[in-house]
Amino acid sequence: MDRFKGFVYGMIAASTFGLIPLFTLPTMAEGLTTDSILTYRMFLACLFVLILMRVRGVSLRTNLKELRWFAFLGFFYYGSAALLFQGYHTMSSGMATTLHFLYPIGTTLIMAIVFRQRTSIYTVIAIALGLSGVALLSLRGGVGQTTSIIGILLVLLSGLSYAIYLVTVNNVRRLREMDNLKLTFYAIFFSGIFFLTDTLLSGGVQSIPSRGAIVNLLLLALLPTLISNLALVRAIKSIGSTLTSVLGAMEPLTAIVMGVLFLGEQVSSVMLLGVILILSAVTIIVLSPLLDKNIADRLKRFAKK
Repeated sequence: MDRFKGFVYGMIAASTFGLIPLFTLPTMAEGLTTDSILTYRMFLACLFVLILMRVRGVSLRTNLKELRWFAFLGFFYYGSAALLFQGYHTMSSGMATTLHFLYPIGTTLIMAIVFRQRTSIYTVIAIALGLSGVALLSLRGGVGQTTSIIGILLVLLSGLSYAIYLVTVNNVRRLREMDNLKLTFYAIFFSGIFFLTDTLLSGGVQSIPSRGAIVNLLLLALLPTLISNLALVRAIKSIGSTLTSVLGAMEPLTAIVMGVLFLGEQVSSVMLLGVILILSAVTIIVLSPLLDKNIADRLKRFAKK
């Protein structure tokens, strides 16, 4: 069962990332901009990681080579979110979400072209099913507005940024061998620096308007940031960036479920079909070590590292 833990971590990461709207929408309704929310999110998450590091006795000590990699990770983590939100201004959120979730294709291509990793037919099928499911969930309300070429490029770059983040964690030996808490702290910290810079250039960080907003920001930092990123790193190191990226299809699925349970959204037959497709994709990915010997061998190599 140990070899399946990575898949569990991947599903936890994607599912908790899907909780982001549950905490951001009420906070935005109180007047906070996305720039301020993202800045609070990252630095509050850093505080939570520091507490865990203190409890576990993990040192913050680092060096210049590691700091370069941390800045690299932080930049692409920041770029993924920042470019996606820019895309939201030029197209419907459903279209942007669908285009962003092309990142498993980017991850697969990078691994195949740069690292010569053989792509399994089961991975290709899972990507197709997952992307189709994401499209059905995200586009259920229609495209809604004119889509610009620049907007499409921005959102595609957001997905590519996330793919680069996943591949880097998986393939840089210094990062693979690093304590997960330390890696998570510095990746989030540097992304927070980029978010803070962006926020200061666009008017400054807003003050938190209420106790309710404080609670939402703390939960945003804890669940879809701290827990998500720790689980994400564990998943990448256990099953690799490609399989982890496909499991990311559970993120919009979780967002839809939360919308139905807490935000009054209605369930349609199209949404149910999207759910079935995403769950089918996840099932194929989880069973892929049993279906493809190359994937099974790859997971064994990851376990030895």
